[in-house]
Amino acid sequence: MNQPKRYLITAALPYANGLKHIGHLAGAYLPADIYVRYLRAQQRDVVFVCGSDEHGTAIPIQAMKEGTTAQAIIDKYHPIIQQNFADLGISFDIYHRTSAPIHHETAREFFDVLNKNGDLETRETEQYYDEQAQTFLADRYIKGTCPNCGNPGAYGDQCEKCGTSLSPDELINPVSTLSGNAPVKKATTHWYLPLNRHEEFLRGWILKEHGEDWRPSVVGQCKSWIDGGLQPRAVTRDLDWGIKVPVEGADGKVLYVWFDAPIGYISATKQWALDNGKNWEPYWNDEETKLVHFIGKDNIVFHCIIFPAMLKLHGNILPENVPANEFLNLEGDKMSTSRGWSIEMEDYINDWIKPENGGGAMADALRYYLTSIAPESKDSDFTWKGFQQAYTSELVSVFANFVNRAFVLMHKLCGGKVPVFHNDLIDDQDKQLIEEIKATKEKIETAIEQYRFREAQFEVIDLARKANKYMQDKEPWILAKSLAEKPELQKQIDNCLHLCLQLTANLAIFANPFLPFTVQKMLHMMKVVDKMLSWDNAGSLKLLSVGYTLRAPELLFRKIEDSEIAAQIEKLHARLAKAQAALAATSGGAAPAAAPAEKADKSAKPEAAAKAEIQYDDFAKLDLRTGTILSAEKVEKADKLLKLQVDLGTETRTIVSGIAMHYQPDQIVGKQVVVVTNLASRKMRGIESQGMILMAEDASGKLHFVNPEEKINPGAGVS
Repeated sequence: MNQPKRYLITAALPYANGLKHIGHLAGAYLPADIYVRYLRAQQRDVVFVCGSDEHGTAIPIQAMKEGTTAQAIIDKYHPIIQQNFADLGISFDIYHRTSAPIHHETAREFFDVLNKNGDLETRETEQYYDEQAQTFLADRYIKGTCPNCGNPGAYGDQCEKCGTSLSPDELINPVSTLSGNAPVKKATTHWYLPLNRHEEFLRGWILKEHGEDWRPSVVGQCKSWIDGGLQPRAVTRDLDWGIKVPVEGADGKVLYVWFDAPIGYISATKQWALDNGKNWEPYWNDEETKLVHFIGKDNIVFHCIIFPAMLKLHGNILPENVPANEFLNLEGDKMSTSRGWSIEMEDYINDWIKPENGGGAMADALRYYLTSIAPESKDSDFTWKGFQQAYTSELVSVFANFVNRAFVLMHKLCGGKVPVFHNDLIDDQDKQLIEEIKATKEKIETAIEQYRFREAQFEVIDLARKANKYMQDKEPWILAKSLAEKPELQKQIDNCLHLCLQLTANLAIFANPFLPFTVQKMLHMMKVVDKMLSWDNAGSLKLLSVGYTLRAPELLFRKIEDSEIAAQIEKLHARLAKAQAALAATSGGAAPAAAPAEKADKSAKPEAAAKAEIQYDDFAKLDLRTGTILSAEKVEKADKLLKLQVDLGTETRTIVSGIAMHYQPDQIVGKQVVVVTNLASRKMRGIESQGMILMAEDASGKLHFVNPEEKINPGAGVS
């Protein structure tokens, strides 16, 4: 496909019924922002739309909990969520609202077109009705006893104690949450989208057209739905909160939220166009527009089956890609605000992004870590220790360390100005670094264009790592000690620091989609403007003019103290305990489950040699990665231990391994191994071991490395 004329990028509309957590951020909004920032650097015509989803039962349910109105709830949470996104650098062109008049008008028009064209059908069904409240009951307005665990406070759609998905008909002794009375069944008529009519189109469009270029998890989920047989889906509900159905006699009925919410992308585009004197129609009706939806995996069916069917019937373009992410877990367990096991964006901002705590740099710290563990192909796990380690060993020790050294040495050895580059003295190391800069540009382009943001960010840090090695090998500070006797050495110093400074400018361009706040600080230090961040400039060695005075270096990132991480872990467990106590109070006083980190009985020992059966989710908690052994040495006074330095791609770790009785140190240097990287560190003979090497033991007791069949880049995941 040729380069599109324009891009329309959407991120899933979050419900305005409460705070959103970092799992939401990692799933849809951060990857979308990275992609959009890259497109803007490419000078492409791109519009990035999102907004609050303000209809559906989730809103009035929250209003009941807070003792207020649905309107008050959306007016409370919409600006908070909008500001949270801004504080974390999510750069929407518009963050809209589905309660806005332009959205109501757009959604009603959409329904009206489909209804008049015969693309919808009506059906009469029986649903629960509260005779005292004189209203039909949505699933969440019905409570009863869970048939699975006996929880007397289960909702009509899910039991929040055991997590089982339910329907109101499955509840034992159901009652209305509005009156407390048992509901009755009553006939009601609704409009349906007959998805079964569109199976052939969807199968061809998804499986044949996009089966190769969409993520396997997306295609797989869609195939499962289609193979199971698509059924008509209701597009209206009996509810007093939402967009009124534009049909005479449809009193008390509103558009179902799943139907109205994605139309919010269109109404947001319309509002953006009005605000900026643009025409919205080409972004939704011109085949030269590339539409991309960024979502979490729980929204795949809506964005890949239901909404595309709606768009096709309405005459709009279809999405080119729907790069859905898997889920982000937290400290080994599923993230859930209702269970208290989550980190809200608002809490992170309050704890970390105040000016005295690091400001935008700490927003970038979260962006960096979430991207480095992005659940692009499988669920991943956020841990506070992992956050601290990635921040310290990669952002601080690699990226920021190089930038700081380049500026400090430039001021110390080159008078604070960009030195000249002496072409007659260029050597192989210089040439290699220049090639690395150009190659990095191509690698990042390829990765981002294919929605592999984790890989793209790795290339940014890897270039900084190579730059650190280049500077270390050149040792300009050592050369400076001999300048009095050999003034000609200044030219070698000039060449080294000239390239380091030009590479720093390139790092700013490459890092901008990922670390926008940090890059602004770098621009300030370099005394250049945002125009330099154009992708056309990437790979250039003329970004900073010779003789140009640069500002003194500023630390890009502060140190994260162990006490700060300990406080966050304690806060997390306190929230969990509070939420569990509240749940127990509404569930008949059942004792709350143990915290994720406390579930296992550490004193328990297996009674047999065979280990207990585990579930896939238990295995998925392991972060297995390939590594290359850089060095090995025996540990003093420990016959069985070797101290290894292992390259994991984004970092080098010290690992103490009990293999000294099987291998000599010089035998294993360069060996590729599989490392458990998220194992808690422990001290062995006074050395902190930061992982574990996987080994196999044969019948004789000999240990053998578990390694890739062919050489692979360090840091590659093992699954």
